[in-house]
Amino acid sequence: MSPYASDGRGRLLFALDATMSRQPTWDMACTLQADMFREAAGIGSLDIRLVYYRGLDECRSSGWIPDSAKLARLMSAIDCRGGNTQIGKVLSHARNEAVASGIRAVVFVGDAMEESVDDLCAKAGELGLLKVPVFMFQEGHDAMAEQAFREIARLTGGAWCRFDPGAASQLRELLRAAAAYAVGGREALRRLSTTVTGATRLLGQMKP
Repeated sequence: MSPYASDGRGRLLFALDATMSRQPTWDMACTLQADMFREAAGIGSLDIRLVYYRGLDECRSSGWIPDSAKLARLMSAIDCRGGNTQIGKVLSHARNEAVASGIRAVVFVGDAMEESVDDLCAKAGELGLLKVPVFMFQEGHDAMAEQAFREIARLTGGAWCRFDPGAASQLRELLRAAAAYAVGGREALRRLSTTVTGATRLLGQMKP
């Protein structure tokens, strides 16, 4: 995986499952997203594009957001709605962004998977070829979701990590680690791993 210049602007696609079961974690992510920007600030600059899905067939993407206040305002205006997962759309969007504007990493936070694993793996493989790692952060213990999330992470050269329901400290560490990678690459993640357990968890799974 190619290292990234520490003085460049990192681009991170931040994808969230916004179906009804996700409301507690959505609220938590609204609070914690500023930590991604704070972590990145010590390394370089970070732009985030928010992607979320909810309802019967709604999957939306924001523009590039350069600061935590704007992202917080956007997220606070979104409510969770019942519906099935649309992870395939997230991966397709990430591939398009990787080709069009260059993204350095994808973060996905969710708790379920209701799609064809083979289809998701095909899309993940395309991201792997583009060297865009996907960090799959799973809330809870759904076995089907874990199988799919692990495989997506493996195929893209990213990492899968579980966090406990409502565990803000665990999710905070994972988001900080992903932001560090998006801006400063593996070296920034390695430095962060000396003090942050979440960074160690990601680094231990990523391909050399």
